[in-house]
This record gives sequence, structure tokens and C-alpha cells, in this order.
Amino acid sequence: MSVENIYEQNLGMNQANFAPLTPLSFLERSASVYPERPSVIHGDTTYTWAETYARSCRLASALSKMGIGEGATVSFMGANTPETFEAHFGVPMTGAVLNALNVRLDAKAIAFILQHAETKVLFTDREYSHTIKAALELLSDRPVVIDIDDPYFSGGELLGDMTYDDVLATGDPEYRCFKVKDEWQAISLNYTSGTTGDPKGVVYHHRGAYLNAISMALCWDMSGHPVYLWTLPMFHCNGWCFPWTLAAVTGTSVCLRHVRDEAIFNAIKAHRVTHFCGAPVVLNTLVNARDEFKQGVSQTVSAMTAGAAPPAAVIAGMENMGFSVCHVYGLTETYGPCVVCSPHEEWQELSVDDRAELLARQGVRAPLQDEMMVADPETLMPVPKDGQTMGEIFMRGNLVMKGYLKNPTTTEASFAGGWFHSGDLAVWHPDGYAQIKDRSKDIIISGGENISSLEVESILFKHPKILEAAVVASTNEKWGEVPCAFVALKEGEELTVEELISYCREEMAGFKIPKKVVFGPIDKTSTGKVQKYLLRERAEAVELAVNK
Repeated sequence: MSVENIYEQNLGMNQANFAPLTPLSFLERSASVYPERPSVIHGDTTYTWAETYARSCRLASALSKMGIGEGATVSFMGANTPETFEAHFGVPMTGAVLNALNVRLDAKAIAFILQHAETKVLFTDREYSHTIKAALELLSDRPVVIDIDDPYFSGGELLGDMTYDDVLATGDPEYRCFKVKDEWQAISLNYTSGTTGDPKGVVYHHRGAYLNAISMALCWDMSGHPVYLWTLPMFHCNGWCFPWTLAAVTGTSVCLRHVRDEAIFNAIKAHRVTHFCGAPVVLNTLVNARDEFKQGVSQTVSAMTAGAAPPAAVIAGMENMGFSVCHVYGLTETYGPCVVCSPHEEWQELSVDDRAELLARQGVRAPLQDEMMVADPETLMPVPKDGQTMGEIFMRGNLVMKGYLKNPTTTEASFAGGWFHSGDLAVWHPDGYAQIKDRSKDIIISGGENISSLEVESILFKHPKILEAAVVASTNEKWGEVPCAFVALKEGEELTVEELISYCREEMAGFKIPKKVVFGPIDKTSTGKVQKYLLRERAEAVELAVNK
């Protein structure tokens, strides 16, 4: 029997009942509802939400007068300062796309990105003038260069004909725009690290940015005007969407140009910071900071961490200091975090160490992540939830990128089978929580046995003298591959190879014991991720420490 759908009769979409989702609306609301609440604190300067809205609108107006509009790319080589925060609103207000550059990249990589993104305007902080100057020399078609002349930073040089403040002065103070024609419209462009070739440009849309900004607030129960410390770079997945989240919850951003333990603790105490994000290396730095830095923190502080899987020992160390740790997981291609290790009430009854073991898992899909599974990468069939069977993590839904800019082949491959392929190998526990065991390229296959480098690293981290550890595969004639451990010791500590191997024999199966050991600093990216491809190169030259 056919039934006419009465719910489609004269009930169409119109301006009164539908608006495309965009995080720009968060800014306008905070400015109108809480105009006098502090939005951004930078040094001795404090802006209100009304002022941040006005400055963002003037930036948009100025860019529009320069001919910047829909589909144009505006790049920012900026630190965690008000200018970079405002760019997350002012640039997309024009219909243009914000490209926040990784400030740690070299001139060649920056030049590639500027050319690939077809950047029309480049804002650059004077701290990075050396790199930008060299990058511009590699370009035949240069963008308009505008300097960010931060009064709280001395050094570097000015490269453009105008400063950020000069540009704002040209903007119309009456300019108002926060609507978009299509929520599928690109809002930002973020490049992957490019450790295996040229960086790939990941394109975000307004809908995804809006939804992940809300998802982050829900993950963290962010309400009551939180005070957020910028230890996470705003260039990294647009600061995990937190510029937009903070506008949604009318929070306060506390700017921090350089991530140092003393500066972090000072800011936490001075501004009564409630939330901050960072890679496990940042948490490890705080855990091992001098005791006098830690004194005087009286409020509850929540730390969100992601990146390389945090060892349970690091989470336990933060909890022992009185900090609450929220472990999340995601990729550049998923707007940053899209999976969260949501805690259960009964976990509070466990010891700190046992609870940390559970919190070290990647977890379940975030509130606004549609679907996630651990599955066989060939068949896309979900693996058993037994905590043992290895599979790849897959996601799909609104929190997945539009695709890779000018790279249809790689885009198509990453979406094969209707799922985004993360490349991360994990197990699925009976309670539905996923736990990463390794990147697919980081699994060590020794004598036919699979060794999780993350598992070995987690055990090494528990040694009281070890500050950091990274494990990679090194080719071996007998075994095919053997584990090579790179170990950084805590200040003032000493440890021999023999002592380390003896410790490992007590803690893990014999075939998992590192056969090569290197003491010293560990190569990392600007966001604190270990550069394992560099460690693999170094590992090839290391002599065997264990012959069995």
C-alpha cells in the first residue's frame, strides 16, 4: 500500500527554519550575550568578547577590500597569540580558507605549502621571519606578506609593507558577517606532517568544524566559562577546534607563546586555568617539573592529551599531582580528536595506577562522531571485541575531512569502502573501548612474531629513571627485524644497557626485549610526536646489545 508523505507537503526548507552550520555563529553569540567577559589574555593585554568580535570583523572587512573572498587561501605563520585566534573567525567570514602553518617546518616545506595552497595573503609573526624569508625566496608567485608585530616578543624582522594592526585599521568597524551559503564550504586547510613525502592538504568544512567544536565541549563537560591555556599550537588541527569551542562556551583563552614547565604552572596559578591540551610529552614535562613550580595550584585542572598513546605511568603521574586527564584520539583528517576515553564512575574505585591503565586506552567515539570501528583492513569486517585481535581503526561521519586538496587519488584511497582508513592498528575490548597497539608501519615483525612498539615503550616508561622512550624496528639478518629502543633519562640519572635489559627481562617476553639500545634525546615533531622515521634511520647504524 502506497502512502503519501504528508510531512513533505508545504513543509519546505527556508530561511526561517534552516541555517547552514558554521562555528562563526558562536563568536557573534558570545559577543552579544557576554560582551564584557574576557575572551583572550595575552601578557598584560585582555580583550573582551565584544572586542574580539569587532577585531575579527575588521580583519574580514580588510581582507575583503584586498580582494579576498570565497575559495581564496589565507595563511598564518602565527604563534598562540590573539591574531591567530582572531584569524579562525575573520578569515572564514570572507568565505576564504584559513591555512594555519606549522611554525616548526623548514623553509622548503613552507614554500611547498604556500605554493600548493595558492596562498593569496600570508600573515607572519616576526619570530618566524628567518624561515618565511627563506621560503619566499623559493617562490616565483609570492603572496601579499603582512607582519604580526607582537609587542611581547622582541627579535626577528618585519618582512611586509603592513602589520596586522595596520590591516585592522583599514577594516570597516560596521562590517558584520557570520553566515555561510553552504555548510559544506571549506573553512580551513591543514597539512599533514609529510614524514613520508610532501605534506597533504586536509580540507575542513564549516559543518565539521561546528560539530567537532561542540563535541569537544561535550567530551570535557566544558561549561561555566572555562579558562583555557594555549599549550597546544593553534596550527595543529586548528587547535583541535578549540578556538571555536571557546567561542561556543564563552571561555577565556590564555595565550602562551612557548611551552615551558615554569611558564605553564605560572599561568595556571595566575589566571586560575581550568583546562589545557597537549601531547603526552607536555604532560611528561609537567610531571617531571621541579616541585617549586607545582606549588600553589588550588583549583581543579583538566588536561586533554592525544598524539602518541600516553603511557599509563604519565597519566598516573598527572593524577597524582591532582590533575584530571582526558585521553582523546584522532587525526588531522578527523578535525583532531574524534574518539575519547570516557571514564565510568566505577573507575574511581580503582587505584590510580589501575585507573591510568584504563585511561591510556583510546576509547569510544566522541559524542558527535557518527561511527567508529576496529576492523580487518582488507575485508572491513569488525574484529571480535576480545582485547586481543588486531585490526585497523576506521571512522565515518561528519567529523571526517572533505578530502585532500588537489589529491583525488589519495582521497579516494583513504575513503575506500565508505570508511576513513586511519592506518592505526588497535584491539577492541569487551567494553567497546579501542586501544591502539601501533601504526601499521610501526609494528615490528621479529622472527615471525608481531611486537607492538607501544607496548614495549609503555613498559620502559615505568622505569623510575626513564624520562622518555621510543621503540622502532631495525633490520636484522637473523630475525628480519629487532626492536631498537631510544631512551632519554631523567636529569641526574644513570642507567647502563645491561641494567635496562635486565629490567626488560623481568617485565616482558624475551622476543620483545629491545636488542639495540640508544641513550640520548629523542627526535620529535613540533607537536611532540616522536619522529620514528628518523629513529629508524638511526637504528640501522646501532650495534646489537642483545644477541639472543
